[in-house]
Amino acid sequence: MTSDGPRLPKLAFGALKTATGRSARVGVRALAVVTDRLSLIYHVLVVVLSAAVAASLPLTLTVVAQSLLVYWAVIENEKIVLVCTEVAVALLLILGFGHVKTSWQNRRLAKTAQAAGMVQFSSRHRVLARRRTRKLKARQALMRDIMIIGSTGARTLADPAGDLHVAIHECRTAKIMLLDPESAGAVERARTIDDPAITVERLRDQVGRTIGVLRALGAAQARVRVKLYADPPIWKLAILGDYAWVQHYHPGLDAQALPEFVFVHGQSPTGLYPALYQYFAARWNDPSIPEYDLTTGTLIYRDGEGNVIRKERCD
Repeated sequence: MTSDGPRLPKLAFGALKTATGRSARVGVRALAVVTDRLSLIYHVLVVVLSAAVAASLPLTLTVVAQSLLVYWAVIENEKIVLVCTEVAVALLLILGFGHVKTSWQNRRLAKTAQAAGMVQFSSRHRVLARRRTRKLKARQALMRDIMIIGSTGARTLADPAGDLHVAIHECRTAKIMLLDPESAGAVERARTIDDPAITVERLRDQVGRTIGVLRALGAAQARVRVKLYADPPIWKLAILGDYAWVQHYHPGLDAQALPEFVFVHGQSPTGLYPALYQYFAARWNDPSIPEYDLTTGTLIYRDGEGNVIRKERCD
């Protein structure tokens, strides 16, 4: 009784395991049989359908030919119908050749964009496009090193609905370059935009708001570095991991009115991602561009080797 007691559950478990294994094997075999039969039925149906089409083809062509002869006998002496037919055929030919030409040109443009590494073209006018762009940038910046060149950063970084507002909170490290509101570049930028609301004072307020948001990052502030450049902005650039988002700062237009292009880092030497990355690196390492200390509010000037030359109080 004592020796047989522990063996009974083991035997029952072994029998259950064996039965389960057999059931599984039976199920697999049954599924294989059903699959083979379905495949066989499919091939039989294809062969039957092909035979039916081949057998009915002569009769179908005969009926079509007879119908064409009947219609042609009716309209061959009708000049108006003939002229209309000629015009319709000409229009169809023009549309067909135009479509072929457009398709060929689009194919060439697609190859050119692919060679340059461009993967997306984004318009700033549509609300859904802006929302999709914001989500895509946040996903690309998640736990990645990001590099940003902007004007004031008010609409992209400070605004909660901005493209990079979420990205700046979820990235690993961030290098941000903003326009110095006290520089000649800010005066030139405000002068060239055909909008009386864009003034140097407003640019100064926007930069201050962006810096305030970066200071409010708390513990994440330590991984964010900011530099202020003095020349007029040319490119709005955001490098998020393996993707580079670039937009042109036209002298007379607001950046929101211009499209944004996305380039991906790939193995092709013809891609523009490395050039954009090198452009940012050259700007960031330029010793004439000071770094803004978010903690103390001072501008730090360094030499070519990275040594601190002097510090200036900014605010």
